[in-house]
Order: sequence, then C-alpha cells, then structure tokens
Amino acid sequence: MITSVLVANRGEIARRVFRTCRDLGIATVAVHSDPDAGAPHVREADSAVRLPGAAPADTYLRADLLVAAALAAGADAVHPGYGFLSENAGFASAVERAGLTWIGPPAAAIAAMGSKTEAKRLMAAAGVPVLAVPAEPTADDLPLLVKAAAGGGGRGMRIVRELAELPGALAAARAAAASAFGDDEVFCEPYLPNGRHVEVQLLADAHGTVWVVGDRDCSLQRRHQKVIEEAPAPGLAEPLRAELHRAATAAARAIGYRGAGTAEFLVTPDGRCWFLEMNTRLQVEHPVTECVTGLDLVALQLRIAEGEALPAEPPPTRGHAIEARLYAEDPEQDWQPRTGTLHLLEVPGVSVEFDTGARDTGLRLDSGVTDGTEIGPHYDPMLAKLIAWAPTRAAAARLLATALSRSRIHGPGSNRALLVAALRHPAFLAGELHTGFLAEHEHELGGKGESLARPALAAALAEAGGSPFPPGWRNLPSQPQTNRYRAADGTEYEVSHRLTRDGLQGHPGIELVEARPDLVTLRAEGRTHTYRIARYGGTLHLDGPTGAATLTALPLLPEPEVEPTPGALLAPMPGTVTRTAAAPGDHVTAGQPLLWLEAMKMEHRVSAPTDGVLTELRVAAGQQVEPGALLAVVRPHD
Repeated sequence: MITSVLVANRGEIARRVFRTCRDLGIATVAVHSDPDAGAPHVREADSAVRLPGAAPADTYLRADLLVAAALAAGADAVHPGYGFLSENAGFASAVERAGLTWIGPPAAAIAAMGSKTEAKRLMAAAGVPVLAVPAEPTADDLPLLVKAAAGGGGRGMRIVRELAELPGALAAARAAAASAFGDDEVFCEPYLPNGRHVEVQLLADAHGTVWVVGDRDCSLQRRHQKVIEEAPAPGLAEPLRAELHRAATAAARAIGYRGAGTAEFLVTPDGRCWFLEMNTRLQVEHPVTECVTGLDLVALQLRIAEGEALPAEPPPTRGHAIEARLYAEDPEQDWQPRTGTLHLLEVPGVSVEFDTGARDTGLRLDSGVTDGTEIGPHYDPMLAKLIAWAPTRAAAARLLATALSRSRIHGPGSNRALLVAALRHPAFLAGELHTGFLAEHEHELGGKGESLARPALAAALAEAGGSPFPPGWRNLPSQPQTNRYRAADGTEYEVSHRLTRDGLQGHPGIELVEARPDLVTLRAEGRTHTYRIARYGGTLHLDGPTGAATLTALPLLPEPEVEPTPGALLAPMPGTVTRTAAAPGDHVTAGQPLLWLEAMKMEHRVSAPTDGVLTELRVAAGQQVEPGALLAVVRPHD
C-alpha cells in the first residue's frame, strides 16, 4: 500500500498528481529547483526537497538527487509525471533498486520504446504498421522528416525537401538531439504534411488486462508540438478506429506493458494508419480522456502500481472534450517564448481545478501557475491547459472558445487569441484536421493589423479617472489631454481628448458612458464597449469586447534613442546558445543561420539579416544570454 508519493517533476503535472493523492489520503512530496522554490506545486505538497541549481540538467534530470530526495522525505513511491526523466529506463530501475515503488511501466518496456528506431523494429515484428525509409533515400522518397531517436516534443526534427539538404539536416538534428537528450542518434521517415496525429490511450495491469481507453486527435501543432487536442478523435471511420485500437493493444502486449501509456499514429488522408511512437507515461493531454470517461487516470496508475487488477472492460466514452494549451509565447514572432510575472490568470466558469468530468458539460483548468508566478526561461512556456467537455464536439468547441476569450490573462504575452481563432475556424469545426493546420491557416488566425486605437482611448480615460476636470483645472478652456502607448507588437498610439460638461471631445462618434481607473465604457455606432483595466507599473491590461490588449504607457517627450550598432543581432529572449554555424570573417547571405538559441524547451534560429560579412560573433555554444544581448554583427556588403 502506497502511503507517500514523491513527484519527480514540477508545475502543472505535479499539482495534478498531488490532487489525486490528496483525494486518496496519500502524503505528497515535491522537489524543486532554486527558481521553483516558491512555485505552487511546492506550496501545495506536504513536504518539499530542494534540488540545488536552476538548469534542468542540474536538478530535475538528476536521477541520483531525485531518489535521494524520496528516501530523505520518507516517500515509498515515485511518480515521474511527464517530460524530464519520465521515460528514462535507468531512472525507473534506480527507483526500484532503492526499494521504492515506481508508478509507471517496467523499465524493460520503457527501454524497448526509448529508441524510436528500436521501437519501430519491435512494432513491425508485432504486426503494427510502421513508416520506413530506405537506408539510401532517393528523390522518390521525398519529403523526409529527420527525427531524434531518443526523444520527442519536436526536438531535433527537420523537414527535408531536397536531397542536397539531407546531410545538413542530419547534422543539425544530431546536434539538437545530443543537446536535448544526451543521444545524437537520428533517423528518417516519410514526411506526410497532410496527415493527422491520432493516439490511443492505454492502461494495462500486471494480470494480463489491457484497456483501450478511447482515442484522441492531436493534429493542431506548432513546431511539431501539440496545441489543441480532443477526444474522441473526430471523423474516423469505424474500421479505421478499430484498426488503431487493435494496433495499440498489440504494441502494449508486445513489450509486456503495465500502467498508463499512449500509442501514437499518423493517419493519412486515404485512411491508413502508421505507428509513430509509444509514450511510456501519462500524456499532457490525458484530461480530455478523463472528461469523456469519468476516469481518474492518475488514480488508476496508483492502483496498478499497488498490484490491483483492472476490471475486464473500461467504461464507454460519452460526449466530447477539447483541450487548449495556453503558452506564454508570441505566435506572431515565430512562437518566441515570453517571460515575466503572471499577474492574473482568471478563467470564468471553472469551479474546480483538475476536474475529471462527472457532469455532462463543464470546464476544467490544469495549471502549474497562480497569480504572481514568475515565468522564467528555464522550463516549458505552458501556463495552463483549459479543457471543455459537452455532449457534442461543436458545443465543446464553443464553450472552450468562449471561456478563453473571456479569460483575464495579465502578464507575458500568450497564444490565447490564436487558440480562440482556431477553435472558431470553419475548417476546424468541420473536422478538417491535419498537422499543418496552423501553418495553412496562419494568415486567418494571426489577427495582424488589428488597431488598438479604441483600447488606447479607454486606457487614457481610465488614467484620467473619468473626471471632466483634470488636475489643476481652471474655469478657462483647457487643452486636450494627450497620452502615448506602445502595443505588444511595437505599434505606438497617441491619444488626445478633452472631458467637458458636454462629454468626450476629440473623438466624433464615440460617447463616454462611464470611466473609472479600473473600467471604461464607450458607446460607438449604437453599441457599448466595456473595458476592464488593470495596471502593473507602466503596463495596462485591457480586457474588452473583442479580446485583450496590453499597452505600455510612454512619456510624452521620449528620451532620444541610442543608435544601435549597424547590423547588430540582439537576443530576442533569454536563453542558451546551443550551437553556432559561422565564424567572424565569413561571408553570409540573408536568411543564413548563424546560431541557435534554446529557451523554454524550444530552439530558435538567429539568421543573417542581409548579405554581408560576419564581423563579430560575441557568443559561443553553452553560453547563456539575456534579452537584448549583442549576439553578432553582420556588415552589409554595400
């Protein structure tokens, strides 16, 4: 019987496991790096153990420290969560050698699926369909996808459309894989841009029972990482669904699986399915399965680890559930992650966090952050997952989109607007899903060019407090009050207005209904527009009828700008230089990669802005940089 569980992870998944442990009367132990010392998962645990350092390699990826922490805290079991060491066979073995219960599959099963190349060989032998590329690919095999054998999450992936690109793609993928997973093995498979990513949830006990707990579609991805997931996978012909379930069961039985796991497949437009990989852990998107079955998958993991047998059959699915991953990132700037203080995360309609869906309709929030959490550069940029479930797919999509649009998210920029646009897009609602969906509909989902002139006016009126008499008022005609703001995309707005006894002057067609420091209501074209306003230092967050806006107040007389070094390339975010691809004195062309930065588990390429000569390279592989740091200088040829 398990009495105390250490979660060898952080953030949202640690809080999720703690929630079930509390329900079952099991004590909880958190671990934390130095940046996470005040994190919500640490505050919620019964006890916590410090892992000195900040980088994952020094903390959450140290199996020896995690096992020692469990023993020191008196835990008798370890739950790995997802990511970090959750699919590390050596860690699973170390936990068991220490006399602790491992809440996961056998180490041998993890090892069997740990290398994608070995996994494909095993699956082919078990009769599971796999994608394959000849050892010496030709032009007929293009396009290709180069992948890391030892990991996932899109790390190291490269698309090859010309054979001449293959050697460079292999070298780059090896470097990225070695950095991320400590293993530079890579392989190629056919790249099918219009395929769907469909996965099957599995549970298996130690008594020979294997459950297929439905399926999920995870096709909406950016940079090969999932953004929106749903259960069940919509629009699958029943023979295809049956084949997916059969193949997933065969995969689990072939490796003697135990616990929760997921078999992932690529489904082609012609209705065929191909095995991609097996995740030997709980998936990030497991909530959608819980919401359509009423199961607590973490509780089942614990029961299986204690040796209990599963019933003969799982419960049937009901209704539909959709999950959206809310990331601190800017889709308009190549998905660059954003750091800073999360001042407010408020989602209307969520009554209980980590709800497993006992009702026909509801909203669930799984989050690793709370108001005041500092979003740093060390970890994944996911803030939270919002899940909606309802009797139909259309109803679930509507509920989720509305909840997201009405949420208040104050702090670093997020992908909220893109999520709402995707959930309301006609192609999504029609079930026209594939892994290139976001790229295909990029211009329709981006919302570029939206004017914030009216929110800027609302911000100016809020700062005026709604009084028709500005400070220092005299009984003489006054000059207009002027405010300047900068939006997140760099656009600047200058707003001039006068408040008189006759109302708002300077903006024909707009009537001021109410103005307070925290709320402004305007009437224009027969409609009222209400903005809820919060200020944090010089930044104002406005939640309005058409979405949210973030504006930074600017001085009326700006300071003279310092001229940057011509051709300077500055770090767009905090991160670590993973590798460089040029040296001072090299002649470079516009768009040529010069170096790569890794931040929040994503790799970002820094390219030459123009044809010229690389005159300076200020960084080297392994170096950490802050936003705005000078990375390199390219002198144009002219």
